[in-house]
Amino acid sequence: MPELPEVETVARRLRSGQPALIGRTITAVEVAWRRTVATPIVERFSADLVGRQVSAIRRHGKVIMIETKNVEDRDQNTEKAGRSDLKFLLVHLRMSGRLDVLPRSQAFMPHARVVCLLDQDLALCFDDTRKFGRMWLVDDPNEVIGDLGPDALEMRQSDFVTQLRSKKGLLKPVLLDQHLIAGVGNIYADESLHRAGLHPQRPANSLSEAEAVRLHGMVQAVLHEGIQANGASFDWVYRGGNFQNNFRVYGQTGKPCDQCGAPIQRLIVGQRSTHFCAGCQPK
Repeated sequence: MPELPEVETVARRLRSGQPALIGRTITAVEVAWRRTVATPIVERFSADLVGRQVSAIRRHGKVIMIETKNVEDRDQNTEKAGRSDLKFLLVHLRMSGRLDVLPRSQAFMPHARVVCLLDQDLALCFDDTRKFGRMWLVDDPNEVIGDLGPDALEMRQSDFVTQLRSKKGLLKPVLLDQHLIAGVGNIYADESLHRAGLHPQRPANSLSEAEAVRLHGMVQAVLHEGIQANGASFDWVYRGGNFQNNFRVYGQTGKPCDQCGAPIQRLIVGQRSTHFCAGCQPK
């Protein structure tokens, strides 16, 4: 599943790629897989998007937030022209979702679930082979992301340390808890824990303040490295990233640790495949 660096790479491409999504107006919406649209009902979703112009693109955790404003029959002297006029298209890619701005002629691919036709003969295509991805159209993004924790790149060190050390669960599942910190997934949790020298099965509340501070720094560092590498490429879903070339433990079972030479081990923690070095990450 794409994690924060992969989702951030998609958001940046939508903002400034060629062609870019910002400034484009939605002229029609075609929904091929109704379950992709979580809210509102499909007919309302499509009708409410038509005539809207994309004004900004942000991200929170693994969720892409596309801000739109109404450009049809808009009176700049009325209250309607203010913030209340905004609607937000939120997208969670889940396991196999892809979000691309394409020429219209290329948008209707076999696994296209939602296609927003745009001006300039373009289209925003949500392609999702496994059909797990979801879209929401809401007035307030907090309707969707309100239960998530702070974004992993924005969470203050003091908050991270306090919350982490208050949790009784094992360290790896706690890091993956999106209600605590939004955006960290399996790959970046394993890489962060290795660099911090912490075993994934340590109880979170057993960490000293210094260990928790170190982990916060490693989470931030690994995520920034992932973004600089355009994320990690895996299977057929996400291409173009290079961070997989920098993996120290994730997917490296049996290979020698580049820090101490001990073989990388794999175990299941919280029902998730987990990679670590027993030499660098003592329990």
